[in-house]
Amino acid sequence: METDETLTNIRTETTLENQDLSFLLPAVGAFLAEYGWYLLFICVGVFLLIQEFRKRRPNQSPSRSSPENVKDATSVVRRQEALEASRQKMQDELDAKAEQYKERKQKAEEDKRKQKIEMWDSMKEGRSYKSSAEAADNNEGTSSSMEVKSKRNLKPLRSGYNPMTGDGGGSCSWRSGRRGPTSGG
Repeated sequence: METDETLTNIRTETTLENQDLSFLLPAVGAFLAEYGWYLLFICVGVFLLIQEFRKRRPNQSPSRSSPENVKDATSVVRRQEALEASRQKMQDELDAKAEQYKERKQKAEEDKRKQKIEMWDSMKEGRSYKSSAEAADNNEGTSSSMEVKSKRNLKPLRSGYNPMTGDGGGSCSWRSGRRGPTSGG
């Protein structure tokens, strides 16, 4: 019988050594049942934080830092030089326009000053205040008005037409009111 007892002891010892982790299943199940939603929310929050930190942190890996950074540096320098050149070109154009505007304004002021001097001289001599340029404009205007008047003389409008009398046809005519006192009330 001793052999049977030793045999059972050996069998029990072997079963204890080969036992799986099924004894943790009830404990883990109870933990998940109690705190499962909290655990899920914490995992999702940690995942989102990791993603956010990856976006904010610049990607710097030692294997690709030197060749691409050199390319990026040269392209950045080229881009900045092109930007500076275009800004300088626009500034030069603006300066040229400002200079032209200043010249035009100075010329207009000079013309105005000359016109005032001419007007003062003509006033001293007793002539009219009009300058020669204004006089030339007025002469042209009178000649064109003379041509218009001569055309009217050649082709008269309706003879004897007076819109106040009602003559001349049409459905509308104006008639003067009665003369004399009004009768009423």
